[in-house]
Amino acid sequence: MTTPVTVGVIANPASGRDIRRLTTHASVFPTAEKANMVVRLLAGLGALGVDRVLTLRDRTGVAALVLRAIETHAAVAAHERWPAVEFIDLPTSDSVADTHAGVAHMVREQVALIAVLGGDGTHRAVAAHCGTTSLIALSTGTNNVFPELREATVAGMAGALVATGAVPAEAALVRNKRLVARCVEGPSRGHEEIALVDICVSRQPFIGARAISDSSDIESLFLAFAPPDGIGLASIGGAWAPVARDAAHGLHMTFVHPREHNEAGLPLIAPIAPGRIERVTLRTCQRLEVGMALPLDAGHGTLAFDGEREIEPSRGDRYEVSLDWQGPLTVDVARTLRYAASHQLMREVIGRD
Repeated sequence: MTTPVTVGVIANPASGRDIRRLTTHASVFPTAEKANMVVRLLAGLGALGVDRVLTLRDRTGVAALVLRAIETHAAVAAHERWPAVEFIDLPTSDSVADTHAGVAHMVREQVALIAVLGGDGTHRAVAAHCGTTSLIALSTGTNNVFPELREATVAGMAGALVATGAVPAEAALVRNKRLVARCVEGPSRGHEEIALVDICVSRQPFIGARAISDSSDIESLFLAFAPPDGIGLASIGGAWAPVARDAAHGLHMTFVHPREHNEAGLPLIAPIAPGRIERVTLRTCQRLEVGMALPLDAGHGTLAFDGEREIEPSRGDRYEVSLDWQGPLTVDVARTLRYAASHQLMREVIGRD
């Protein structure tokens, strides 16, 4: 019996709905559009050979809208091939734990890849548990740098070509960098967190609303990459010393406190949130080489990962940050489809039916 080609789908119901909708001019990403993106993804996956999709239930309506679309499709457009969709039966907590549990289940089910609809934080949560399973990274959140803003239909087609083996992994997949913060001394010794884009030492002493939305809070930044056309904290690095995703280094930047009027520094402006361009004063900037471990001085502040405060260090905790190439594998959609076109795979795949 042939094993069905299976793909996982994680659509974070909370992405695009955080406090930055109140503090900046970021767009709201509605539930209906997330469901529509999943539906368009199903069309792309099914057309090129994916048999089965595993996804999660939620209490916000994404899964319900997807189910309704599946029922409508079966009634009026069954000639268009969609994969069979299974909703994983797991407890729902409306927290990041749902993503962790869902990804772990998909990995156990040996899905060929996982399509992720969310922001930097969602992709970070998936990356922490996906292991060697590759990802299609699609943006539905705020201040996104890691996932792409791309049409889901096209991403689904590329994902299907990879999942079915029509396009080989070496032609389709890209290995990403990651930042790792480890507590090497103190009460939290051994604790580890990862980030796909940035780790920020915030001057705020408490986690609070999590999001970093005020440039005066930024004590220092560790960046895996820094696109010149990015948004969010990585845009600060992009404004001074852009770093490509495939560069073998990152950045470590420190900043002058706004109250330290007598300390010299270099003023920079950067779009740290949608519609919000702010000024920071750069104190130092150095390359963070792969394999290098730098001390992270949190002082009385908090640690933020990919834009959200996560850790209030205990007294005596000492953290180090390093950069490595153990981030997730992601599907390069453009490169995958270029390979398919140059090998005439679209004609051959469609011709099977």
